Amino acid sequence: MIDLGISKLALIGAVALIVIGPEKLPRVARTVGALLGKAQRYVADVKAEVNRSMDLEELKKMKDSVESAARDVQSSVQESASDFEKTWSEATAGITDYDAMGGIGSELHPVYRHPKKNWRIKQKAMPQWFKARAGVRTRTQSGAARVARFRPRPTSSKR
Repeated sequence: MIDLGISKLALIGAVALIVIGPEKLPRVARTVGALLGKAQRYVADVKAEVNRSMDLEELKKMKDSVESAARDVQSSVQESASDFEKTWSEATAGITDYDAMGGIGSELHPVYRHPKKNWRIKQKAMPQWFKARAGVRTRTQSGAARVARFRPRPTSSKR
C-alpha cells in the first residue's frame, strides 16, 4: 500500500502529539487504527471476490468444454450404433427363425430358480448343546432379569 518507514512514522507521531495534544492522542490513534483495519478488511474482501469470479469463469469454461466433449462422444456412439445395426441387419438377413433359435453355436440360457434357502431353518438346525456352549441366546430376557442373573451372590459371613 503506502511505504512508510520508521522515521516517517516517528515524524507523523511527533506532529500529531503537538497538534492534537497528549490528552486526545490515544483516542485518535484508536480511531485511526480502526479505520485502517476496516480498509484492510475491505481490500481483502475485494481480492476474495475477484478470485471467486475468476474461479467461476474458469469453471464455466471447463463446463462448456466437458459438455462439448460429451456431445461429441454421444454423436460418435450414435453413429457407430447405427452403423452396427445396419451391418447386423445385412448380415442376418438370410437367417431364418429356426436357425436363430436352435442353430449350431447358439445356447439358450437356463431359467433362474430360487435356491430355497432359509436362514431361520439353518439357525434352528443348530444343536442346543452348541448354542449353550457358544452363548447363543435362545430365550428373551429383560434387562432387570439379566442384571439379577449376573449379580454377584452375597457370601454368608457365618463360619
